[in-house]
Amino acid sequence: MYDRAEMDAFWERWLVANRTAEAERDWGPMADFYTEDATYGWMYTPDEHFMAVGREQIREWALGLEMAGLDGWHYDYVATVMDETNGMVVGFWKQRAGITDDATGREYEIRGIGGSWFGWTPEGFAWQRDWFDLGSVATTFLEIAGSGKAPQGLLDRMSLDGRSQPGHFTHADLPSSVWPPVVGDA
Repeated sequence: MYDRAEMDAFWERWLVANRTAEAERDWGPMADFYTEDATYGWMYTPDEHFMAVGREQIREWALGLEMAGLDGWHYDYVATVMDETNGMVVGFWKQRAGITDDATGREYEIRGIGGSWFGWTPEGFAWQRDWFDLGSVATTFLEIAGSGKAPQGLLDRMSLDGRSQPGHFTHADLPSSVWPPVVGDA
């Protein structure tokens, strides 16, 4: 059993760090919220996954390379569920581009549900797994590119073969399970 007040306070600091990272366009400092041996991953397709193992890989790969081209994007947490019995937090977020669609006057956003599932300890997050609607991501990226408003960084990101980037693995080669270690792939 974990202390709910301690979890709540940690989560509030996490949300402030998110807003700071978005404003400063530097996600790297958020790695300090993870334990030294934490894992952070997500699935692109059934056989293409991302996984960073350890705080420094999280800083360099997940919060560095994987955020390249997403300057100005923000991830607004709209709902949070906490489980102090198991030390888990689930945050649901909307992923928005910070770029306005001239046709609608609205900000481009990923129209699927996105979120993060965290394993929390008093020392920090021991693991994180994200999910998002990849089809909606692709559609939104292409809409932005077609609008002529895509920053060069986003266009550069879109031109990469993700499978050749650090931290990208096939399911068989993952250094940690898709499901968090406490749940396992059973």
